[in-house]
Formats: sequence, structure tokens, C-alpha cells
Amino acid sequence: MNDAVNEPVGGYPDIDVMRVMDLIPHRYPFLLVDKVVQIEPNVGCIGIKNVTINEPFFAGHFPQRPVMPGVLIIESMAQTAGCLVVATLGPDSEGKLVYFMTVDNARFRRPVVPGDRLEVHVKKLRNRGNVWKFEGQAKVDGVLVAEATYSAMILDN
Repeated sequence: MNDAVNEPVGGYPDIDVMRVMDLIPHRYPFLLVDKVVQIEPNVGCIGIKNVTINEPFFAGHFPQRPVMPGVLIIESMAQTAGCLVVATLGPDSEGKLVYFMTVDNARFRRPVVPGDRLEVHVKKLRNRGNVWKFEGQAKVDGVLVAEATYSAMILDN
């Protein structure tokens, strides 16, 4: 994939949050992708989640020292992968449901806190039928904060 964050890849421009909501069925407060800044269908993409103190999970997840829950970082990876699936399969796949099947080798390297810009790098490893496998890395300021390998099943809603 292209290393320049805002350059379109393969003719695909940045995908803003309104278009993300066309691609995947998630909505506030569980939409964890604000935009996709790079996408190369059938290969990979980079999604952005701007983490703010207004996130509903911060009220109960260590309110004295707010930390984004690791499972939500993994969910952000999955939602970013969902955008990749739709870009790969085309408009007929918009809004399809993506169900987690496995999460393997999840590692959390450092906390993600309010004010961080979470950059989610997703790479498609393979797909067979409606089952897809991905590798995800989450970074803040270029530093790896979390990673996982995961698979999902794509189904009609």
C-alpha cells in the first residue's frame, strides 16, 4: 500500500464518516471508524478513529485515568476491515453484517487515551467464500499500540 496517508490508492479517495456509515451498519455509540484514508481493494486499508474524552466508554472505564478498552480497539480493526470487504466486493455488499469468528494473537502494547488519533492498518490475509482473515495493527503517532489476527464471516443482514 501507498505510504502517503492522504493520497488515494487505486483511484479510491478518502472515505469520510458518512460514507463509512453507508459501507458498514454500525452507528453511534458503536461506530469506531471516523474515516478511511487509504484503501486498496482486496489488499488492505487504513482507518482513523479520533479518540475523545466524550466517548461513552470513558465514563466507566477507569474514569480517573481514562483508557480505551482493548476490545474496542479490536472492534475498530474489525470495522475497518468491513470497509475493506465492501470496497473489494462492490456496492451490493454495502451494509452487510460482519461477524467475528476468531481473534488470535491479540497484543496490547500501550494504552490509548483521549486525544489520541488511532490509525488502524488492516491487511487481508485471505478469504474463502464468505470467510475472511485479516491482520490488524493499531498505531498512535506511528507507535504500535495493539495488534491482532482475526477472521470474520460476511452475511446478509
